[in-house]
Amino acid sequence: MKNWIAKNKLAFIGALVGAVAGYVYYAKVGCVTGTCAISSNPINSTVYFAFMGALAFSAFKREPKKGNESMSE
Repeated sequence: MKNWIAKNKLAFIGALVGAVAGYVYYAKVGCVTGTCAISSNPINSTVYFAFMGALAFSAFKREPKKGNESMSE
């Protein structure tokens, strides 16, 4: 379990940053009419932004190199 968390720490950090950004977006921008699917509810906006943050941060994850493979083969 610890190993899995260590491997995915960028995704967890991204989810945390995204969740905070989602709630701030709801609080500052929000939706006046209440018909907006994401920003009309703080739960929706927090979860959506957390997912997007995890996706964005995990894009920067480095894969370990595999031995001495030559690209000229």
